[in-house]
Amino acid sequence: MNVCFRTALSAALLVFVSACATPAPSKESAPATSSAADAEYRPTATIKDLMDAEVDYNSDWLWDAVSTEYTPKGIIDRAPKTDDDWKEARNHAIALLEATNLLLMPGRAVAKPGEKSENPGVEEGPEQIKALIDADRTSWNKYAHGLYDSTKLLLDAIEKKDAEQMLDLGDQLDQACEKCHEHYWYPHQFDPHPDGLPPGEGASKDHEFSDRSSRKKDAK
Repeated sequence: MNVCFRTALSAALLVFVSACATPAPSKESAPATSSAADAEYRPTATIKDLMDAEVDYNSDWLWDAVSTEYTPKGIIDRAPKTDDDWKEARNHAIALLEATNLLLMPGRAVAKPGEKSENPGVEEGPEQIKALIDADRTSWNKYAHGLYDSTKLLLDAIEKKDAEQMLDLGDQLDQACEKCHEHYWYPHQFDPHPDGLPPGEGASKDHEFSDRSSRKKDAK
């Protein structure tokens, strides 16, 4: 009786194991679909948006944080002094530093549809800027990395609470900005103007190019 029972149990186990070892019928996989929700990056702001909200805003703050102003009432020296001042300076440097990585993010538009150059004839429009970037992405990356490098030096000076070094490095930050602007934004600023305007003058009498390079000289 026991032999019969063991024989039946062994047979049942054999059937069970065989069933488990048999692969289940494969189900046809659904075709992979790509969507905005699955993308690694989802850029919304344009390059122009980033320049206005991140790059210009934070670089201007860092330049103005260490400066000397001559007024009728005397000389006004500006520099971070308290721990809170240095913390705020660091926050602006971090924001500018990481903005360079946002500029490198693939799939980012130069400007919103329909946006045009504010100074036609001296500043390139979004279509021309995009064409320059697409034609030589390596140069675009190089300029963004140059901005990162100059900002990183400023951040290091802030970490050391060295206002004098911040002032010295402000000129290097300006040069990084200008090199990129001269390549993409106003590459023809020194070309002869068809209307006889001196080279470098924009279509608008109020247009000004960067004067940051004179900040350090004027402060001394």
